[in-house]
Amino acid sequence: MFTLLLASVLAGASLTAPACAHLVVAADGSGSFATVQAAIDAAPAGGTVSLKPGTYREVITVPAGKTGITLRGTTGKASDVVIDYDNASGTKKPDGTTYGTTGSATATIAANGFTATALTFRNSFDRAAHPEITATQAVAVKATADRMVFDNVTFLGHQDTLYADTAAVGTTGRQYYRNCAISGDVDFLFGRATAVFDRATITALDRGSNPNGYLTAASTRRTNTYGFLIVGSKVVSPAANASFYLGRPWHPGGDVDAIAQVVVRDTVLPAAIKATPWTDMSGFSWKDARFFEYRNTGPGAGTGTDRPQLTAAQAATFTAQRYLAGADGWNPVH
Repeated sequence: MFTLLLASVLAGASLTAPACAHLVVAADGSGSFATVQAAIDAAPAGGTVSLKPGTYREVITVPAGKTGITLRGTTGKASDVVIDYDNASGTKKPDGTTYGTTGSATATIAANGFTATALTFRNSFDRAAHPEITATQAVAVKATADRMVFDNVTFLGHQDTLYADTAAVGTTGRQYYRNCAISGDVDFLFGRATAVFDRATITALDRGSNPNGYLTAASTRRTNTYGFLIVGSKVVSPAANASFYLGRPWHPGGDVDAIAQVVVRDTVLPAAIKATPWTDMSGFSWKDARFFEYRNTGPGAGTGTDRPQLTAAQAATFTAQRYLAGADGWNPVH
């Protein structure tokens, strides 16, 4: 096996790789691949792609057939490895059409069992530099698969930073974001996935407006008990006091069966969070969604009629393990 792998490297890394391949990407040419996508294309299902420090300016896709793929930064520090591009929803393609929200993603990941660790995904679209673009959704990652783990990963963007979704309406997509850093302003955690954000640092950016933005825009299916869980985390913000919402209910295309489910619990909230932290969206009332808090702290925490709270008994059923277990008992939590 060593001989086969060495031959592949010496040949400039062919388009195929042995089943146990551990592929190395380096922008300076010191690895077996110079781009992340080339390594993904060559990797077998279950393979590992290691990224040396650098900024990789490219759009990447991990297709559904590449199950069990791991992307890992080699230094253990997320900021050392950055996968970056700057398409927005309204950016024009060569044929004159626009990318749309989904097409704007720097990384699109559709493979079950995917793992990423110690790297950064960024969409660096700059609103101020492109006043001609009014559709400013700019996704860093669109994740649509099941049993996904993001560990010590940073997601950087503004509007629609992280699209935590599923492969299709009615399918399950369990995603575990552990010790991650996520920044944005408008709806920057959104989609219909069952997603747990555990010990995350969530930065609500300042747009200089009120509202400055919304942390979440979940579109959980009515039949799914679990949508987004933010737990044991910290929200930070340089924005003005009482200028950010925790979320609003997204009904894609007016879908009445998309009933957002979000729990924010045991999390530190900044003064930027509004005293009435949930709001309506596109004519749909937040009161018809499934929004709850539990034992939050910090200057942005609070209780009251407009801040539904879980009881202790209810909270026992809204844990990371419960969200992710599914029918197969999956438990990546540690």
